[in-house]
Amino acid sequence: MRTDMTRTARLVLALSAAAAACGSTEAGGTEPEPAPRTGHRAQQVAEAWDGSRAAAHWRAGFHPVAPVVHLPGTGPLRDDADRQAYEIGNFHLRGKLPAAPGGNGRVTWPSGASLTMPLMDAEQAYRTLDRADSPGPRLTVTGARRGEMTVATSRGPATVPAWLFTLEGYDSPLARAAVSPSRLPTPPIGPLGQDVSTDELTPLGGLTEVAGNGRSVAVVAHHGSCDDGPVVDVLETKGSVVLSAAVTGVDDGPCTSELRGKKVTVKLARPLGDRIVLDAFTGRPVPYTDRPGAPPARS
Repeated sequence: MRTDMTRTARLVLALSAAAAACGSTEAGGTEPEPAPRTGHRAQQVAEAWDGSRAAAHWRAGFHPVAPVVHLPGTGPLRDDADRQAYEIGNFHLRGKLPAAPGGNGRVTWPSGASLTMPLMDAEQAYRTLDRADSPGPRLTVTGARRGEMTVATSRGPATVPAWLFTLEGYDSPLARAAVSPSRLPTPPIGPLGQDVSTDELTPLGGLTEVAGNGRSVAVVAHHGSCDDGPVVDVLETKGSVVLSAAVTGVDDGPCTSELRGKKVTVKLARPLGDRIVLDAFTGRPVPYTDRPGAPPARS
């Protein structure tokens, strides 16, 4: 496969920067490794994680695999203007939010397992929704109260504390989980270095969906402006699903450094269950994101 090394270097640097937006999970992380072939790297990642302390730590945490925001009612927002406002995060606060401190709350699963986690206060939760300052359409929040919601997680559905925001024009509230995902454990294997070509491996942008039957996952894979797009291979083991993303059809010649994200659905041989979805490039779990155009919000 022909590769424009100048363009490849630019794309790998951009992808590595996006992956670095997650940050190392804790101090003392391992150093980047030399680049092996794709299949060998996936096997290395799986062997490092399967049965590790990091895997046990991950399985004991709160890791959403679906949105932590539930829209009012059971259907979509009422019109295109409201949908646009929600997608870009254009909100308006009219009135005051509760001033009660966050404190702690409990996340519970049907099995009886639970976690005590720090709570966001209403202002913190509102700021996660109100991300834009656009002159376009806005959703108006007129108040908020504490409540609960159900969130799909890597351990199954969990009942979590939530802030229920009253929206002007809606009879039911918008619910936003009042707890953040658990911090990811220090990975037992280091990321690859920046000398890896994009037709070998690239870092993933995030997990966007797990099918209801667990037989497929959707992820954001990145590519550039002078290629045929991304492909994602999968290696399944008893404890993990390792995804290897790469770019295909890279053209020679000058290209822009534009970074594009594309949703790719990966079919699995058996339901995901409680297996960890791992990124072969970073050696880390792939965090859920409900904003496919943005880098992962956590790592």
